[in-house]
Amino acid sequence: MKKVLVVRNDKIGDFMLAWPSFAMLKQSLPDTEVTALVPSYTAELATLCPWIDEVIVDCGENADKDQQKTLLSAVKTAGFDASICLFSDAYNAKLMWGARIPFRLAPATKIWQFLYNHRITQRRSRSEKPEYEYNLDLIRAFLTKLGKKIVEPEAPYLTFDPLTLDIQREKLAASLNIDVASPWLFVHAGSGGSANNLSLEQYRELISGIVSQQGMEVVLTAGPGEKEKARELQSLLKADRVNATVYDKNAGLQDFTCSIACASFFIAGSTGPLHIAATVDVPTVGFYPNKRSATPLRWRTINSKGRHVAFAPDADKDKDVASDMSRIKVNEIVGDVLGFMRR
Repeated sequence: MKKVLVVRNDKIGDFMLAWPSFAMLKQSLPDTEVTALVPSYTAELATLCPWIDEVIVDCGENADKDQQKTLLSAVKTAGFDASICLFSDAYNAKLMWGARIPFRLAPATKIWQFLYNHRITQRRSRSEKPEYEYNLDLIRAFLTKLGKKIVEPEAPYLTFDPLTLDIQREKLAASLNIDVASPWLFVHAGSGGSANNLSLEQYRELISGIVSQQGMEVVLTAGPGEKEKARELQSLLKADRVNATVYDKNAGLQDFTCSIACASFFIAGSTGPLHIAATVDVPTVGFYPNKRSATPLRWRTINSKGRHVAFAPDADKDKDVASDMSRIKVNEIVGDVLGFMRR
């Protein structure tokens, strides 16, 4: 196989959970050119991935016909020997089939699976393993079909050289007016609509509890449309005499990722920035609902062992209750979070 296309064209968090798959594929087939098909909003991250050689930007199923024809032509003329859809829907199935890629592998879980000529059965709706493991199973199946030795990847999946991090840290310290010598606690209270998250009052209680026992610089990260929420949390913390800085401006996702790599800890709900932090192996604290499709197991981060801890409401047969994040009692878990940080 000279050229392989890997498709993961959905949200940022989903894409970050595909990095172990890119690592396994490239490490197992070092002479193969690995191309990623991703949407425009993850393309910058894809070019940062050391396991991806080329990136094709997906215009998406809502693009006009001319754009879709251009994309199909680009995929077809690239001359891929194989495609692996880590995420499959009717749009992806038709695109891979239309591009006439000889070897087309995807999960055999949808009615349009007949458009692929290689399939493996996956029951992702059962959430019996982490999302990144489902992705890896597809790569393992591909390599097994080729008769190739499988190289199991290990975290971290992205590193920055020490000088780059020193420069970024100094830049952030100056722009955010924080102490470069202190530990930095990054907190992302937004969710991007991907999963339920703690309330601002819960984040206030958690951060105040941590800072009262562990001196840190608190940085509240915010993506598009999340600045007001971060400002509101900043005000709540100020009432508790906790200084927090809002970080909502950067030079793009690569710059944001490098900034996250400067953090000592990262706290968030199950959203893209949490998974970016895990990719650079910053210790993460994640908060998840307890419904089957969104559990801590299903969306476990790709941190190395011992560098992630997760919290969720107690399980309940009632899905609404299981997703009620107010059932997470911050006063009962703050000690566990501090213990994790001290380890």
